[in-house]
Amino acid sequence: MLARVFADCLVVIHLLFICFAVAGGLLVQRWPKLAVVHLPAAGWGAFVELSGSTCPLTPIENRLRQAAGQAGYTESFVEHYLLPVIYPVGLTHDIQFALAGVVIVVNLGLYAWLLLNRCSERHRRNPAD
Repeated sequence: MLARVFADCLVVIHLLFICFAVAGGLLVQRWPKLAVVHLPAAGWGAFVELSGSTCPLTPIENRLRQAAGQAGYTESFVEHYLLPVIYPVGLTHDIQFALAGVVIVVNLGLYAWLLLNRCSERHRRNPAD
């Protein structure tokens, strides 16, 4: 029972990490120092998708599920939990590259927007610079 609860909690943590990796740059607007954590998270997310690697959380969840008497799964977290909701077909390398592209493009856009906002804010404070 406890192993199942831990496995379910790990799924939630995994999903929150994915959301943070994709859109955590929005939080950097409010808390700029968070970029120190967000940039590696986004880089890790893109690396896992581009390399076709398995996130280390997936096998941990599988071991917890098996300890709880449940069946684990052989596919990735994204394939098992997200793709059935988002995509009607299985994960392919093309989809993984697209997901990595989303992580990279969204974050480049967010950080560019943050940088432009900071520059324009500085300019408003010190118009002579």
